[in-house]
Amino acid sequence: MSGLNASLGYFLGIVGVSAVGRVLVTRWRPRWTFLTEFIAAFALSACRLEVDTIAEVGQWAGALGPDVAITMLFISITVHGIIMQGVSGNPSVTLMGLLQKDTGAVAAVLSVAAQLLGAYVALLVTGKYWQMELTDMHMIKNMMMSECSTSLKVPPLQGVFAEALGALTFHMVYLVLKSRSQLLRIPIFAVLLTLIAYAGNNYTSGYVNPSLAYAMTFTCPGHTLLAYSLIYWLGPLIGMTLALFLYLGNIPLLFSRNLLYSKKARFRVPKGKTSEDKTS
Repeated sequence: MSGLNASLGYFLGIVGVSAVGRVLVTRWRPRWTFLTEFIAAFALSACRLEVDTIAEVGQWAGALGPDVAITMLFISITVHGIIMQGVSGNPSVTLMGLLQKDTGAVAAVLSVAAQLLGAYVALLVTGKYWQMELTDMHMIKNMMMSECSTSLKVPPLQGVFAEALGALTFHMVYLVLKSRSQLLRIPIFAVLLTLIAYAGNNYTSGYVNPSLAYAMTFTCPGHTLLAYSLIYWLGPLIGMTLALFLYLGNIPLLFSRNLLYSKKARFRVPKGKTSEDKTS
């Protein structure tokens, strides 16, 4: 249990720092939304890196089974949703706001850059934490850092399809629940993202988040940077765009009219009297 206790302490530390950072940014720089995106991407990536550590080596270095990894993943996503309400830490969600004309181009570029930087910082911070070798599990993970195992376990075309399918599912649910209360949205998203990750474990790990994928697998050998970029960027963007098109019937940034659904009048207009009705 010492390995689990160390991981719990790590999770609490990441959550505490992220929550304080979110409060400070909201209070002192409320218009700098890209800073909150940096914090969200950092927290999401840092927690997922530790969850993957439990999944990879926890079973034979810390007596932690796969059920513990799934449970920790669900809890981390839930807590992330609570402390980061209104912030995604996901480039595909940010770009969806751009396509809906809810986000400006400059703000979207700054947010995506901040998300990638947050993922990179999370990789550095987590690496320093592993170097402390507090448990056998972290000692082994520290030894594996330079030769981490890639999350991509299928050919590139199949990987793009898997990420696109996961992103389509996530963004469709995101759009449907967008106007609902956080009390409903947070647990549904947590369950959905956990299921997508579990279903995609033998394919791409189902990140459906380009910045998260960068922290998790872009630095691992086995595939080129171009292959990783195509799968973990193109896949989620295809899924997001398709979800937006199916939900709205168009892409607001590109098309002004609805291409899928026709708007029917709510009230029936009474027909005028014919000449026969007037003579009768």
